[in-house]
Amino acid sequence: MKPPLSLLNPSMLSGSGSLMWFRKGLRVHDNPALEYASRGSTCVYPLFVIDPHYMVLDPNAYSPGSTRAGINRIRFLLESLADLDSSLKKLGSRLLVLKGEPSEVLIRCLNEWDVRKLCFEYDTDPYYQALDDKAKNYASAAGIEVFSPVSHTIFDPADIIEKNGGRPPLSYQSFLKLAGEPSFSLSVELSWMPPVGDVGRCEILQVPTLKELGYVEKHQDEFTPFRGGESEALRRLRESLSDKEWVANFEKPKGDPSAYIKPATTVLSPYLKFGCLSSRYFYQCLKDVYKNVKRHTSPPVSLVGQLLWREFFYTVAFGTPNFDEMKGNKICKQIPWNDDDKLLAAWREARTGYPWIDAIMVQLRKWGWMHHLARHSVACFLTRGDLFVHWEKGRDIFERLLIDSDWAINNGNWLWLSCSSFFYQAFSPHTKRHAKGIHI
Repeated sequence: MKPPLSLLNPSMLSGSGSLMWFRKGLRVHDNPALEYASRGSTCVYPLFVIDPHYMVLDPNAYSPGSTRAGINRIRFLLESLADLDSSLKKLGSRLLVLKGEPSEVLIRCLNEWDVRKLCFEYDTDPYYQALDDKAKNYASAAGIEVFSPVSHTIFDPADIIEKNGGRPPLSYQSFLKLAGEPSFSLSVELSWMPPVGDVGRCEILQVPTLKELGYVEKHQDEFTPFRGGESEALRRLRESLSDKEWVANFEKPKGDPSAYIKPATTVLSPYLKFGCLSSRYFYQCLKDVYKNVKRHTSPPVSLVGQLLWREFFYTVAFGTPNFDEMKGNKICKQIPWNDDDKLLAAWREARTGYPWIDAIMVQLRKWGWMHHLARHSVACFLTRGDLFVHWEKGRDIFERLLIDSDWAINNGNWLWLSCSSFFYQAFSPHTKRHAKGIHI
C-alpha cells in the first residue's frame, strides 16, 4: 500500500516563505506540517538543528556516544536525516542543517529569512515543550503564523485528558474507552515542493557524518543492524504487512526474545520514535489487513494494540507532572530502592553472572535494541526482581543506549516493570522478597 499522492500546482503559489522545523517526524509521507509549509509558499526552508544537548561527544561516557545518546542512536538519526535529505531533493528541495541550541538557531533563522509561516510537528516531551514555547512566543510577537499539528501520535493526548476531566487515564482499558475509534485523514504525500529560499548569512551544513561530529567508531566491534530513515521504515513495513497471517495472528507477549537473525517483531519502534514512519499510516495499514482476513487478534495483544499502548503511555506522560521521577510523581510508589552503583555497573556491563541477563545487556550495548520480553527480564532483574536498584538508574541507561528510546514509553515501562505504577505486585520492603515469573 502506498501513501496517497497529491500534486502541487506551482502556478498557484503566492506569498512568502515557510520554515519547516524538523525534530522528529523525519519523513515525507503523512507529514501535515510539511504539507502546510509547502502550500501557498514561494519558498520553504526545511531545517534540522544539530542539538548539542543530545549530540556532543562525551569522552568520559561508559560507552561511545554523547552524555544522553549512545553511538547507535546517533548513527540511526544521521542515517534518517540523510534519507530525508534525499527525499526532499527528489521533490526539488533539500534539508538545511545548522548547529546550536535549537530555539536560538530557529529565532536567528526567522530573523534572517523571509518567513511568514513556522511549521513543526507537535511534541509532548517536556524538553521540546519548553523549546516550542520559546519559538511560538517569538514567532507570534513577530507576526509569523505558527502551525504545529499533532501527527506523531494517533490521538491528541490533550483531548483524551480533557475527556477524563483533566486527568490522564491510568489503565489501558479506561484509555481505550475514552479514546474510541481514531478519526484522522492522512496528509497527502507531496510530489513537488517550493524551492529553498535565500539563506542569507546562515552557514548551512550537509548532514554530518559520525566522524565530522568527533566520534571514533573503532571502540566498538559491532553496531546495530537496523538502518535509519523513512525509506527503510516503509520497506520494513511492507515486508511485515506482506505476511497477512502473521499480522492477523500477532500476539504479545508471545514471541521468541532469543531470535536474533530475524527478530520476532516488526522492529518498527525506532522508526516510530524518530517519526520515520507515521503511526497513523501504520494504524491504517493494519486496519486494511484486518479487513481482508477471517479473524485476527485484538488489543491489547494485537499489533494495533501495541500502537494503542504507545498512545496510552504518551497520554499518561503528558498529563502527569514529574512523570520521569519517583519524587513528586503522584502516580509513583515511593520505594526505598538500593543505592548501589556497583550492582548497577555490573548490570549495565553484563557482569551479573546470570547468562540470560548478561546476554541481553550485551545486545543492548552492541545493537541498541532487544526484544520486549528481554527488556522485561533485565528491567525486573534490576529493580523488584533481584537487585532492588532504583528504576530511574535503569531508565537512564535504556534512554541512552536504545535506538528506539522514547521518553514517554521508556519511563512508562520502567514505572510498570518496577511495580512503581500501573501494575503492583505485593512485596515486603523489609525482607525485599519478591514474587517472580509475571510477564507483562
